[in-house]
Amino acid sequence: MSEMFLEKFRALVPKYLEDNWRPDDGLSADELDDMLDEHDFPIPLVLREFYLALGGCEDLMEAYHFFWDPDELEVEDGFLLFLEDEDEKFTWGFRADQLDIPDPIVWRRNNARGEWQSEEGTFSEYVFDMFEWVFEDDED
Repeated sequence: MSEMFLEKFRALVPKYLEDNWRPDDGLSADELDDMLDEHDFPIPLVLREFYLALGGCEDLMEAYHFFWDPDELEVEDGFLLFLEDEDEKFTWGFRADQLDIPDPIVWRRNNARGEWQSEEGTFSEYVFDMFEWVFEDDED
């Protein structure tokens, strides 16, 4: 399968961390596959490429919100969960019936109410916007 997002995700390292991207910033394909083996669900292409590019980069994986490691992913309430805020008030995910879409829409759950709301953007849009917001906020 062709790479759609890999280089764009790798470009976040020099953009926000002012360092060259290195292979240890991401996960190898074998390492990622080993971590995903225990799951009985696929992950979208965009999430796979995100982990390949940035899965080993704590400065981005834990920048404001916490991206779950591949072996921590789970399906709950009909959503594949992949991200939470530091206070665990919100969790982000994809609808489980849309995991075959290369770059699906992101949904946010209010954990206290258990209600899901669309973020009205795809994973790639959400991630690029989130990092821009996080790192621009740091500069202010």
